[in-house]
Amino acid sequence: MNTRNSTLAWNDLATLADDAIPLLDTALLIARDEYPDLDADACREQMAAHVRAIDANLPADRTLAQSLQAINRHLFEDSGYAGNHDDYFDPRNSYLNEVLNRRLGIPITLAVIQMEVTRRLGLDMDGISFPGHFLVRVAAQDGLIVLDPFNRGRPLAAEELRQRASEHLDGLMPDDSQLLSILEPASHRDILTRMLQNLKAVYSERGEWDRVARTCDRALQLCPDRNSELRDRGMAYRALGYHAGARADLTRYLALNPGGDENDDVRDALIEAGAGRTRLN
Repeated sequence: MNTRNSTLAWNDLATLADDAIPLLDTALLIARDEYPDLDADACREQMAAHVRAIDANLPADRTLAQSLQAINRHLFEDSGYAGNHDDYFDPRNSYLNEVLNRRLGIPITLAVIQMEVTRRLGLDMDGISFPGHFLVRVAAQDGLIVLDPFNRGRPLAAEELRQRASEHLDGLMPDDSQLLSILEPASHRDILTRMLQNLKAVYSERGEWDRVARTCDRALQLCPDRNSELRDRGMAYRALGYHAGARADLTRYLALNPGGDENDDVRDALIEAGAGRTRLN
């Protein structure tokens, strides 16, 4: 079924429970904005082909370790998926169809592929919104197995996880309780919102304000209470010369966040938008 004909629509997502949101299909909806002719069936078949290839090489009485080794070997060695270390901020790294075709991605899109393949093999794999670098986790009898999809699915020991986390905690090493909290599973809504945040950051850096506004709009459809998206969409509208939209978003943002630290900048932008004429395209 092509995404354009899918029963899944953006307007439906806000009403769904976090984990009722289909991860793969919604990631393809994100990609459809940039690639309107995206063939969702072909993307799903690529995922299914990975599952078939891995399953064919696993014994019926497979262990967890055997399954994870086979998944990593197929995805990161045989199929060649890799983190795009050379051009991390290429927006194609954030669109799942491009990651499937190019075999290059950033941590979160590679994680989505690894999660979807693993789940189709009957194992529960969750994403982790780890600070700075998205990871995945699998529950084992003696604890958690944490893997790094950006680096060929490499397992990470607790001490390395502490060290990585400390870089975002002013150098403080998290204790066991803090580390377990950081390693809590991310919901599908969290994962998809983080994908949109990555795209927004890339497009903001490039000054592609139409795409910034689009990603903010999609984030608001996923999470209507994310007021920061109103602010960022309003700023993007101002840069595009769409002053009516800027005024509406920035006014609502200030009403919802009267004590925000960045409100002086927002008020200045609102004054500018109020003085400008809406550009008609």
